[in-house]
Amino acid sequence: MAVYDYDVVVIGSGPAGEGAAMNAAKHGRRVAIVEEQDSVGGNCTHKGTIPSKALRHAVKQIIEFNTNPMFRDIGEPRWFSFSKVLKRAEKVMSNQVMLRTNFYARNRVDVFFGRAEFENSNTIIVKETAKGDETLRTKSVVIASGSRPYCPPDIDFTHPRIYNSDTILKLSHTPRTLIIYGAGVIGSEYCSIFSGLGVKVDLIDTQDRLLSFLDGEISDALSYHLRNTAVKIRHNEEYESVIGDEHGVILNLKSGKRIRADAFLWCNGRTGNTDNMNLEASGLKANSRGQLTIDQHYKTDVENIYAVGDVIGWPSLASAALDQGRSAAADLVGADSFRYIDEVPTGIYTIPEISSLGKTEEELTAERVPYEVGQAFFKDTARAQISSQPVGMLKILFHRETLAILGIHCFGDQASEIVHIGQAIMRQEGEANTIEYFVNTTFNYPTMAEAYRVAAIAGLNRIANL
Repeated sequence: MAVYDYDVVVIGSGPAGEGAAMNAAKHGRRVAIVEEQDSVGGNCTHKGTIPSKALRHAVKQIIEFNTNPMFRDIGEPRWFSFSKVLKRAEKVMSNQVMLRTNFYARNRVDVFFGRAEFENSNTIIVKETAKGDETLRTKSVVIASGSRPYCPPDIDFTHPRIYNSDTILKLSHTPRTLIIYGAGVIGSEYCSIFSGLGVKVDLIDTQDRLLSFLDGEISDALSYHLRNTAVKIRHNEEYESVIGDEHGVILNLKSGKRIRADAFLWCNGRTGNTDNMNLEASGLKANSRGQLTIDQHYKTDVENIYAVGDVIGWPSLASAALDQGRSAAADLVGADSFRYIDEVPTGIYTIPEISSLGKTEEELTAERVPYEVGQAFFKDTARAQISSQPVGMLKILFHRETLAILGIHCFGDQASEIVHIGQAIMRQEGEANTIEYFVNTTFNYPTMAEAYRVAAIAGLNRIANL
């Protein structure tokens, strides 16, 4: 058995693992990364963020072709199969793997493909490799092993018509009807993708409204636009049983409803990938969801072991995971750049997309904060009219007296990009963080960004005569 010595061993090569490995290597540490799959990138690249967003982009292009009258000179509306659209995502995934492989090579980070298993808190055995088991001795460990879909044992996920959010990427046909169980971020995104392909979707929500953590007006807007594409949303429902047969899948709900569809997609909950690494040998124990507890420096209960990304729970976003990994590495090398990631913009890639940061109206109302609202509707902006993307709005919540920006909420095309302008201003201190910035700054015209100026003027007009 080959034995290697390192300063840092990172388990998992998704965004969190990559962030940790790169930052530690940049600070002169000898770093190894262990990846259970046969190429780098983690679930983010192979099963999650990258494929789903590439799918969404392709479907969005199909929708534009089918709905824009200008394209009728080219041909009549047409629909594409899921497998054909997936080929576009596979190309992006391949490019991402190549890019990240080069990152590790340039930074002299050794990559081991196999399953990481603790022997103790300073020793990791890499199992199931092409060379046999290999031993990595290390001073520090960063666990960035990610998560996978939670699959309840009473549902037969081996059935060819029953999928979870990982296995759906192996779907080889386009169902006419689909049941999606779970209306969180992943369920809502796949709902948009399939309805955009012309699939009739039943979206089963265990809550009383979609994405209840969002500002209520934004959540309502998403519900309206999903229903406008013939999605049937069923709130406050729980499954009784899921039965697959040769013709499709029957979902029995506890409310007594019965729904049949060609296929079934489970998108309800995720589990941390900690169950196959002999965690107990390191002195750690995961909770019932496979997640690890950390302090404000991403340290676990074992002094030399850090944990970052999905394996620690909230916010379970690729953007936050990358920063968490970098921060954990900064802490273990003693760098000044450490920060605890506690302010993260939400990006939801439905069609149209959603992004938000800061407080919602509901939260401000409950906290008795005197706030006001400035809104800009995209249908009234020249850039949205030019791009034929008039659906959506930008909403700025600000303090009625100090004018400080309290929340940014955006629904519509490029929402995940637009929100970062507001984020940059919210991060400023004192008078720089007020809605007046958007009035006193000239924006390019026509742009989507000028929605900030429109919304700011509207908001200030609302308080002008108070």
